[in-house]
Amino acid sequence: MMMFTPPSASVLDTLCPMHARVNATGHITHIGPTLRKLRSDAPFIGERFLEVFRVMRPREVQSMDQLAKILGTKLHLELRAAPRTSLKGIAVQADDDARDIIINMAFGISILDAVRDYALTNADFASTDLTVEMLYLVEAKTAAMEASRKLNLRLQGAKLAAEEQALTDTLTGLKNRRALDTAMDRFIDAQTPFTLMHVDLDYFKAVNDTLGHAAGDQVLLHVARKFRELTRDGDIIARVGGDEFVIIMPGKTPKRQLTEAGKRIIAALEEPVEYKGNPCRISGSIGTVLWDGKTPAEAEGLMDDADVALYASKRAGRARQTFYDPKMRDADAAPKSVDRVDARG
Repeated sequence: MMMFTPPSASVLDTLCPMHARVNATGHITHIGPTLRKLRSDAPFIGERFLEVFRVMRPREVQSMDQLAKILGTKLHLELRAAPRTSLKGIAVQADDDARDIIINMAFGISILDAVRDYALTNADFASTDLTVEMLYLVEAKTAAMEASRKLNLRLQGAKLAAEEQALTDTLTGLKNRRALDTAMDRFIDAQTPFTLMHVDLDYFKAVNDTLGHAAGDQVLLHVARKFRELTRDGDIIARVGGDEFVIIMPGKTPKRQLTEAGKRIIAALEEPVEYKGNPCRISGSIGTVLWDGKTPAEAEGLMDDADVALYASKRAGRARQTFYDPKMRDADAAPKSVDRVDARG
């Protein structure tokens, strides 16, 4: 008949690196290498098991006699010292000494916290422990989620860039008509008052016809730069046609201030633009509409009002600003009834 030889401590350390051996008085006499890492600053050996670990379920155990009565039952334990790691375990009687109890433990769902809190590695678990496979899965999932997060950020960035491009004039970098309509609809819905200045470049066709489209592009870039210099950060500048621009100024702006702004814009547009040694000369006509934020309005209607005022400026001799007045729509209205501001004062 073969004699059974109880496993040595070294064998248990290899197969069950999170076990503890407790004698009849409840003192810990041996502890596995992984479990030892939970208290690297203070050894477990010689301490009472129930003073180091709290047995929470199946019911809170207060003595070794109570623990001995539930051998073979799944245990829920907690390390009494911070960070109060939760553990799963099972207690069995030692084969070489019936008075001793061996409690084998595992982290269960607290494994991720334990790996972080105690700097555990694969070497801290038995090679057959499924925890290792779970850690690989968690690591793979984390890597996949991080890759997915980065991909989503790139896609979101590409989407935002595409949306911005769809709202931008490709030549000047200003807003386009779509962006302008969106902004006006937003202001109208919010009942935010604003001023609309419709600017048309005078004599721009002559530049294209005499010096070519490259010269015209140079002029348009110059105009866009001047508009940026002469407007506020919150203003919206859009190119809505070949040589047509619209400036939206949110808020209520005094008419006197708008008059001065129009003069500065027209004066800036009359500065010659050099192209291959040739001066490109243009000017600007402006039609301006003030919306109070209360009168029922639509973007298309306000743009039409600005057009009426703009062509009143054209008819009056160009290079000037005209404020819209409903009387302008009356074909019989006298030209002097138009409220015009000449850029030259």
